[in-house]
Amino acid sequence: MIAIIDYDAGNIKSVEKAMDHFGQEALITRDPRSIMGADKAILPGVGAFGDAMARLAEYDLISVIRDFVATGRPFLGICLGLQLLFEESDESPGVPGLSLLKGKILRLPDREGYKIPQIGWNSLELMNNGRLFKGVDEGAFVYFVHSYYLKAEDPGIVTAVSEYTAPVHASVEKDNIFACQFHPEKSSDVGLKIIENFIHL
Repeated sequence: MIAIIDYDAGNIKSVEKAMDHFGQEALITRDPRSIMGADKAILPGVGAFGDAMARLAEYDLISVIRDFVATGRPFLGICLGLQLLFEESDESPGVPGLSLLKGKILRLPDREGYKIPQIGWNSLELMNNGRLFKGVDEGAFVYFVHSYYLKAEDPGIVTAVSEYTAPVHASVEKDNIFACQFHPEKSSDVGLKIIENFIHL
């Protein structure tokens, strides 16, 4: 069973639908016992970094997420869920993230001819043999919706980069932690392959 962590940050139903596509049992929950009893967990989300951390605290999910990751079972962050795994964000100065990975979330710089937020499809440059990208072609396109992007401290955890107004660390992997800035559940066949790879970890 895969737990989809619900902290009122949206983007839940599309992730559940992707699980259904593969006949995978998924439970949308914020119950600590259910999360800790799951085989895998997903932290989706859209919205503001500070608001999301406040809701995780309100629902007593911060320690649950850390405890789950400590078990070594696969954990996937999507979009805002990726950003929350890191230390801090330009979007909410002074608000600490989960700090499960080292790095900062920065605002996409303005650039003539580009719109912020980035909304739409962009290609990936794959690196470091990410397990989520097994069977995914170099240059594959995925769907982004974001105004802030990850700059990971350790380039060795970065498994995909996308170029917009800055080099975006689009996906990371460290031990049992996986995360995507883009939305695999909205990225057509490429995204479904990424989700399938996570299911089969």
